Amino acid sequence: MTAIANGSSVALDSDTPTIMRRSIAHYTVTGTLGEGGMGVVYAAHDERLGRAVAIKMIKGASNDSSARERLSREARSAASVNHPAICQLYEIGEHDGELFLAMELLQGESLATRLARGAMPLGEAVAATLGILHGIEALQRHGLVHRDLKPSNIFLTPHGVKLLDFGLAITADGGLGDITAVRVTLPGSVVGTPQYAAPEQLQAGQVDTRTDIFAAGAVLYEMLTGKPPFSGSSALEIFHAILYDQPPVLTGGPAVAALDRIVHRALTKQAQDRYQTVDAMAQDLRAALALGDSGSGTSARALTRLIVLPFRVLRPDPETDFLAFSLADAITSSLSGLQSLVVRSSVAAGKFAGEVTDLKAIATETEVDVVLLGTLLRAGSQIRVTTQLVDASGAAVLWSHTAQVPVGDLFSLQDELASRIVESLSLPLTARERKMLKQDVPSSAVAYELYLRANELSRDTNQWSAALALYERCIGEDPHYAPGWAGVGRMHRMIGKYIGTETVARLSRAEQALQRALELNPDLSLAENALAHLNVDLGRAEEAMVRLIRRARDRPADPDLYAGLTHACRYCGLMSASIAATEQARRLDPRIRTSGAHTHFMLGDYERVLDFQAEPVPYLRSLALVMLGRSDEVRDSFAATDLAAAGRLGIFIAALLAMVEGRSEATLGHLRELKDIPDPEGRYYVARGMVVLGQGDEALPLLAGAVEDGFFCLTAFTRDPWLDPLRGSADFAAVVRRAESRHRQAMISFLNAEGDRVLGVSHPV
Repeated sequence: MTAIANGSSVALDSDTPTIMRRSIAHYTVTGTLGEGGMGVVYAAHDERLGRAVAIKMIKGASNDSSARERLSREARSAASVNHPAICQLYEIGEHDGELFLAMELLQGESLATRLARGAMPLGEAVAATLGILHGIEALQRHGLVHRDLKPSNIFLTPHGVKLLDFGLAITADGGLGDITAVRVTLPGSVVGTPQYAAPEQLQAGQVDTRTDIFAAGAVLYEMLTGKPPFSGSSALEIFHAILYDQPPVLTGGPAVAALDRIVHRALTKQAQDRYQTVDAMAQDLRAALALGDSGSGTSARALTRLIVLPFRVLRPDPETDFLAFSLADAITSSLSGLQSLVVRSSVAAGKFAGEVTDLKAIATETEVDVVLLGTLLRAGSQIRVTTQLVDASGAAVLWSHTAQVPVGDLFSLQDELASRIVESLSLPLTARERKMLKQDVPSSAVAYELYLRANELSRDTNQWSAALALYERCIGEDPHYAPGWAGVGRMHRMIGKYIGTETVARLSRAEQALQRALELNPDLSLAENALAHLNVDLGRAEEAMVRLIRRARDRPADPDLYAGLTHACRYCGLMSASIAATEQARRLDPRIRTSGAHTHFMLGDYERVLDFQAEPVPYLRSLALVMLGRSDEVRDSFAATDLAAAGRLGIFIAALLAMVEGRSEATLGHLRELKDIPDPEGRYYVARGMVVLGQGDEALPLLAGAVEDGFFCLTAFTRDPWLDPLRGSADFAAVVRRAESRHRQAMISFLNAEGDRVLGVSHPV
């Protein structure tokens, strides 16, 4: 049997010292349960009613009138709540000049005591969270907010969860959002416990039930992982983490994926973005358990987040300077796809090229746990590489390594560094992952150097053709090097789609090259993700969606897979699935670019489009501004855009600028230039622009063709206000029916592939 004393849990057993029998008012003390800074908690017997109780003696309140008033107010509020999930308060009294509380004596242990033994299985954690939510709901019905939920204030009894030791808030009318915070505890104490406090508590903002929902999410995370979601070496660091950081993503199966979404929604920084009701969170928790085994052996784990920074060149050398980015990129690629590791993209790492002045700031900005950094120095035919793997939380060096290798033996260096990272982080590897790490060994040092040089050039749009030439030389040197084939395929696709030269031929070559890469290495994420995007462009969105779902079952930590699913699910009209995919991609890598903004655009959520990371060429953002009636902001958004260099997007931009300036003929002229683009979603955008300009007859074949060629997003066709002029047309009705038919088939394929379990959604539409 245990009880809580000022946030600590003390067991009462045969070894617990008892005190001499004494009385407190009409209670006979039978033992000491615990002692803390605010007082002592005793086990006692109520002589009047003949029941066991806990007596909490409150230090320092008897001579403080304001403290006595606060304590009385808390007692009255607590006593007003009679619920199985709330520890019952029986009486507030005074004995020998000291105040005391008499309350229910609980059997069991605190959640803090349970967590000292480690993380909890999914079923236990969810059951406890549902109990916590029942308690929060009971408080809300009485106009109260707990404001200090934490493991030591949550008691696990044989009959369920009990909440205790709460500082309460009172609402004038019980309405959510109208609650005025009143801290009811002793002077000098902190409102809430830092690791579980919501941002609004730390910023002296308004609190309500959503504040308790935040704490419930934090406690659930700790139950699943054994660690609180926000940590630091000081209160200030914990505050900073709560205000600005996101906890690592959870993995471990479909149910864990769903719980991860629930936790992150509960822990959203802004209260309006969290669950708005206790019941909504509870319903999602129950649905999560339905997605997978919740038995005693099922557990979650937090993914380790790594960034490999570009290497710093100690002495510039035009022959080897390319390695600064390319070697780091190769290490990143080799580790991508591991189930227990999230690797930030080379694009995200690239912005930190050069001197590393504040490693902790970099880690905070990129939300990672460990950082690999290093230096390069060429000496004749040798390259000296010094690397460090650093724990981002405290900037402690996990290991450092110095190697000197011939310029022609770069692959062995990459392989060694990747292996050391896996070993030092104690990453659990499957047999497939062990094979994957050793899969792509180039047979030629020249081929590998060509590959690394091509990777460097591929970062620059103006160098895509040169990068393609180097990738082709790479596979010429080593026809069995899968990453080289993936590079060829990716460049053909990018040039064909965005530059617009020899589009059909290039997309065909891209498909052939990517298929060859996967024949050589079926586990190559780079090739799989590129092929999925290509298949969507070629009208095979349903096929791409199924492929990506199956991949995501094996690789839940690969954000690029979810970015691809965002794209494919939207084309199939599975909007909830598309949003779930983009949310998961962004949880894994907050700075990854997804097409989720397009999904929200199709749903008519134009404000949400503006929340996404700015595009290099901000076409969609500007189109959302037009839909919101803010056309005057469009010109400014394109001020720095070189339309000639923007390819097909430049034509879209020219059309949009002409539209907001009222130049209809010019707008139509630009849109007609885009009628034959290969991407069916792009043709949808062209067609909707024509319709709003009164050219419905010209737009109808484009819309019908978009559906047949793979863009059958039913929501877009049924909700888009720019298509309203067509809604009385029998031809348009036929287009919508065809989109609906394909949409239904895609939903069946999604469910058959268990996409609902992979993404943690019960309704993909």
